Amino acid sequence: MSDDAAIEVLAPGPLSSVQDQGRYGWRHLGVARSGALDPDLAALANRLVGNDADAAVLELCLHGPQLRLLRPLRLALLGATVDLRFDGRPRLAMGRPIDLPTGELRLGGLRGGVRAWLAVAGGFAAPLALGSRSTDLRGGFGGCAGRALRAGDRLALGVAALPAIDAPRGSSWWVDPEFDPPDLSPIRYRALPTPALAEAQARFVAQAWRVAAASDRQGLRLNGEALPPPAAAGVSEPVAPGTVQLPPDGQPIVLLADAQTVGGYARLGHVIAADLPRLAQAGPNARLRFRACDAAEAAAAWRERQQRLARLRVAVDARLRA
Repeated sequence: MSDDAAIEVLAPGPLSSVQDQGRYGWRHLGVARSGALDPDLAALANRLVGNDADAAVLELCLHGPQLRLLRPLRLALLGATVDLRFDGRPRLAMGRPIDLPTGELRLGGLRGGVRAWLAVAGGFAAPLALGSRSTDLRGGFGGCAGRALRAGDRLALGVAALPAIDAPRGSSWWVDPEFDPPDLSPIRYRALPTPALAEAQARFVAQAWRVAAASDRQGLRLNGEALPPPAAAGVSEPVAPGTVQLPPDGQPIVLLADAQTVGGYARLGHVIAADLPRLAQAGPNARLRFRACDAAEAAAAWRERQQRLARLRVAVDARLRA
């Protein structure tokens, strides 16, 4: 990113990418939203290190990177459990601000989910592209040259003051968002009132699905007993993150942050906003179930999630001021 690098990537992990809250206002031109697959956790990680909610973070997938810190910095990590070690010392704890001197940081395999978000004080100083620092992996722009991290990348950070330290120092307090894993309870979605798809919608909620290995940030592909497709292909219609598509093979796709803006597949419905971040933690072969809900339940679930996050933000702010 810059010659004024604060971090050197020694090993990138399977899919580590720079993301923020997403790229808004461009979908009419076919540009995906992108951004963190759980923007709330990314924003909370930023709050732990004193950043604005929209500061760029690293989104980790399946296994974290190995990084060389070229100067002292403050970081926080939220999401699936990650084995976090600095210069061979015992494991560092997640969910809290941690000050680190120069040295080598290793982020291992993820457990209890497949994604986590690493915030660093100052934020990752990727250049703005259409108003966002997020990586659009399909479009090949934003973030770190429009791609996932590679060994040898050098990452710059925004301005952040940090006292000189010579050993890791973490806070004695932490936060735990305690959101449900994706397979603990059914994912709620609003079924579209389409009589031609009534049978497919009924069968969609009647069975369990497994996440296909071919899933990515564009969409979560589901494997199960094939659903009956519509009699004829429809015209392309607007889609968005959360849209549940039904391809001709009868295996549904739930669109995620890198989703296209229009699609010709039939649409079964839309995963509600409160439950969509849970799908970020659904790895290959994860077992998922879905159930239909109405607009009132979707709105209530969103309010409940936002209230929980607001309480966490208040608690973090109080601790940081103490």
